[in-house]
Amino acid sequence: QVQLVESGGGLAQPGGSLRLSCVASESISSIYVMGWYRQAPGNERELVAVIRGGGSTNYGDSVKGRLTISKDNAKNTVYLQMNSLKPEDTAVYYCYVVKNNRVYWGQGTQVTVSS
Repeated sequence: QVQLVESGGGLAQPGGSLRLSCVASESISSIYVMGWYRQAPGNERELVAVIRGGGSTNYGDSVKGRLTISKDNAKNTVYLQMNSLKPEDTAVYYCYVVKNNRVYWGQGTQVTVSS
C-alpha cells in the first residue's frame, strides 16, 4: 500500500498563496499518475490537477492559470502551488496516486480562503 501525507493547508486571504505538499511512503518515480482533488461542503469531489510520469499535466477548468502541480521524485513528494486564491477555492484538498490500477488517497488538508 502507498501511504500519503498532505500538509501546507491553512487560512489564506483572497489573492494570496499557499503550497500544498504530499509525501508518499515509497518512491514515486514508478507511479504513473498522481494528483489532487478537492471537496467543499455539500459538493462532489472535484479534480484539481494531475501529473503523469512523463511530466504532463492537466487542470480543472476553475483553477487553470492559478494552480500549478509539480513533483520531486527524489523527495517522493507532489506539490500544488496555489496562487491568486479565491474564496471558492475553500475545500479539503486530497492527494491521490494510481499504482497497479489501485487508487490511494491521503487524509486531506483544509484550505480556507477568507478575508
